Amino acid sequence: MPATTRKGVWDLQQVRDQYLAGEWEQQFELWSWGYGGTGALGQNDAISRSSPIQIPGTTWSSIASGQRHVLATKTDGTLWSWGSNAYGRLGQNNTTQYSSPVQIPGTTWSSVSGGSFHSLATKTDGTLWAWGFNSAGELGQNNRTQYSSPVQIPGTTWSSISAGYYSLATKTDGTLWAWGTNSSGNLGQGDLSARSSPVQVPGTTWKSIGISATSGSGSSLVTKTDGTLWSWGSNAYGQLGQNNRTPFNSPVQIPGNTWSSIGGANNSVAAIKTDGTIWVWGYNGGLLGLNDIAYRSSPTQIPGTTWSSISGNQHSTSGIVTGK
Repeated sequence: MPATTRKGVWDLQQVRDQYLAGEWEQQFELWSWGYGGTGALGQNDAISRSSPIQIPGTTWSSIASGQRHVLATKTDGTLWSWGSNAYGRLGQNNTTQYSSPVQIPGTTWSSVSGGSFHSLATKTDGTLWAWGFNSAGELGQNNRTQYSSPVQIPGTTWSSISAGYYSLATKTDGTLWAWGTNSSGNLGQGDLSARSSPVQVPGTTWKSIGISATSGSGSSLVTKTDGTLWSWGSNAYGQLGQNNRTPFNSPVQIPGNTWSSIGGANNSVAAIKTDGTIWVWGYNGGLLGLNDIAYRSSPTQIPGTTWSSISGNQHSTSGIVTGK
């Protein structure tokens, strides 16, 4: 009996039969749109698109966009990358540009994040890996050496990650750690000094992370286990979601307590709530998906209630919608 995807109208007997047979599959499609000049849309070309277009495959799991490069995992634990490969940010042990997904070695990858010129990824064993540009220590190696293949950051209890011009990551104990450039106070350390190894941000209930960054500065956005969302750093375009453009050097709360996941782009932010809605704010220029180019300094909803994952880079936005 062939496997059947979750499409069409099923009666209760069909649902029961498929469940008992262990052949119930759920589709996870990946779509992209925006600037495609470096192959970042994964279409085997360099053409920009103003409407979503599907990247081949239906087993995509998580996605991350950097500055003109993209990384994504599949449900089998494999990790794929495409787009610009300057500084080795695609993890292919070279600097060759790819316009279609290419696999990074390994089958136990868990989550990924694309920085401006570097990349971060965790494995199922809780280890954290980094590669690409490292001028301010954003690879967490206690040096400033560039790597074009994954290198491990010490520790085995890493949880959620986010990369911009710098890096943020949580551990399973709820602590939050930061490293890399710190030109706008984005590391939450009360100073502007760069760090080449992880340093802790106060608190022990941090959960998921997003970074909105450009030109070496950045804004940090992190959820807590109680569903609240916090932000600090640069706020030139309202990317801290405070209904103003005032920068903050310590965490300030964005209204609401049902925030689930967060992603940052080029001075813009996208976040998903537990009800499946997606909200955006900050710099626009078409990045916010609101059919205009006006900035937003407070969260504004994009239509839809089945969003599961979101990520943006300097010129485009990608989102996964769960199949039905």
